[in-house]
Amino acid sequence: MSTSPASIALDELDRRGQVVVMGADMAAALAGTGLVEVRPVAEGRWRLLPRGYVGAVRVDDFQVQVTPKEKVGLGRLLFLLGYARDPGFRPEDVSGAEEPDLWPALAESVVRLVESALAGGVLQGYSTVDESLRTVRGRIRIGDQIARRPGLMVPLEVTYDEFTTDIAENRILRTALRRILAVPQLPARARANLSHLDGRLDGAQLIRPGEQLPPWNRTRLNERYQPALRLAELVLRNTSAEARLGGVRVAAFVVPMWQVFEDFVGTAIAESLRRYPGRTQTRPQFVCCLDEAQPGREPGAITMALDAVHLVHGVPRLIFDAKYKTEDPRGRYPNADHYQMLAYCTALSVPVAWLVYAQGSRSQTVRAIKNTMISIVECSLDLRAEPRDLLRQVDELARYAWSEMERALPEDTKPRVSAAASSE
Repeated sequence: MSTSPASIALDELDRRGQVVVMGADMAAALAGTGLVEVRPVAEGRWRLLPRGYVGAVRVDDFQVQVTPKEKVGLGRLLFLLGYARDPGFRPEDVSGAEEPDLWPALAESVVRLVESALAGGVLQGYSTVDESLRTVRGRIRIGDQIARRPGLMVPLEVTYDEFTTDIAENRILRTALRRILAVPQLPARARANLSHLDGRLDGAQLIRPGEQLPPWNRTRLNERYQPALRLAELVLRNTSAEARLGGVRVAAFVVPMWQVFEDFVGTAIAESLRRYPGRTQTRPQFVCCLDEAQPGREPGAITMALDAVHLVHGVPRLIFDAKYKTEDPRGRYPNADHYQMLAYCTALSVPVAWLVYAQGSRSQTVRAIKNTMISIVECSLDLRAEPRDLLRQVDELARYAWSEMERALPEDTKPRVSAAASSE
């Protein structure tokens, strides 16, 4: 049966999808976002199927939203995304983003945080400017002057610092506002609020699509900007809004949920283990070899990359691997995950490894591997929990993993928590 609704919602595990009526240009634009697979069914009819991503796409006045399997709301999703990149990202940064429709909710969150950031006035700072002038200002760039105008005195190639609103912080905020403004069919109130804030940041240059975000440093002066900057960077990294061929306007917020989960677990585990000696490597992933190096050849050829490894004095002591999977109807996880962890433990000589799943009915299950001294612990995180409760779950996991590691080690090799936690 075909339908042509203004909006449809799909679960990321939906294998049947929905059939909708739309033109070829709209179907091509929707497929180009990557959120769903668009299969032709008949003339003007297309079946939409999730393809491993979550988020929302708006093509003109038609919207498709794919929700995570664990019914994680927009606020949770934004928190997971933000925290994975920056542990300073707080739950309250997206406290207003639990509406079912992603775009108005995202616009509301951006407006609220940018309004708060600008309540004390638009931030100004010194920006370095390279310019050609007929008078000296700042310092002359001798090399550029000779290369561009050999033998000429004017104009001069100069560099100077200018106190201006055109600084990285304002560029990021203004570009995020424009990105949301480009979304089709936004409510009139949201569009008016976004336009008003955009006008207040007049003078800040826009960041071109594909251009790297300008760096900024946390300081006392930009402290009131920081929550808005975190959300603005998240918007710029994960959304696009443009006009496609045929005049179709497209806005897309598309993320791979498995990657979001892995990144969040790695960051959260690293933060929780900061109270203990050693350091946690998550990005880049810890790489090791399963096989021994052969004489006269390169080191082992069977390489493995681990999500999170905690090292003490350079020695791997704790292994964590995040899996965006749930239990099967019998309450079990895929065997392949355990084979993988067994290989990690064998290669790194670690007696206990931790498989962290996105959801499960039990908090922890220990699997003792036959004919070895190795155990693999299955544990799960409830992504539907409030952000603070979710971080508390990770803290408890880290605390338990550390205590189990200490219990398994000989007394004379145990790292002492009383020792200052080293960043090594």
